[in-house]
Amino acid sequence: METHRCFIVNLGLIDYKKALYLQEKILKAKREKKMKEDVLLLLEHPPTITIGKKGSTGEILINKIKLKENGISVYEIGRGGKVTYHGPGQLVGYPILNLANYGKDLHLYLRNLEEVIIATLKEFGILATRKKGLTGVWVNDKKIASIGIQVKNWISMHGFALNVSCDLGYFELIQPCGMESKIMSSLEVILKEKIELGDVIAKLIPSFIKIFEIKFPLQLSFRELEDKLVTLF
Repeated sequence: METHRCFIVNLGLIDYKKALYLQEKILKAKREKKMKEDVLLLLEHPPTITIGKKGSTGEILINKIKLKENGISVYEIGRGGKVTYHGPGQLVGYPILNLANYGKDLHLYLRNLEEVIIATLKEFGILATRKKGLTGVWVNDKKIASIGIQVKNWISMHGFALNVSCDLGYFELIQPCGMESKIMSSLEVILKEKIELGDVIAKLIPSFIKIFEIKFPLQLSFRELEDKLVTLF
């Protein structure tokens, strides 16, 4: 593995379309070798449903009028997996990494993402596990984190979504990852106490750095990242 730097950026609450554009811009910079650093984007989305390559609109259980009335955006995207929900109180992570530096192994990459979540939850006293044949992270029979990635020229985008304090009722509007909505859970539900997203981020960043063996992590503001991208194009 090459010694490399990784920018870690907390975007806060950001529209899905804007975050997708940002991912694509970073990926383009890395593909064109204008940017050597890896990037981890951490954020929340407003209520949003995304449909992965294996998903379909049939897995959304309400019509377009109801979606609009509830202020829910819908996007068909290039990540793996089926349909999932993103919303406030859910910590989303988009690692944009050159996987050539991580063994060029997609399965290893997915397992490492799961391990980041498992290690983070351990810091809260939660024993989380994987389920054989499934991608994601589970606590007993409840799914607490979903993972869906896309890789172009061995550069990753999209990533993970960890339910912290989000309204799980939104999952009833879809078949999450092709499953029943009742399988979903969150940190707050499991711990039966209020959990701040910032506290989870503070635990997740060291886990990510350790598991991916990041040698030179550097936390940037959203503005600093945007300014850097402007200089590259």
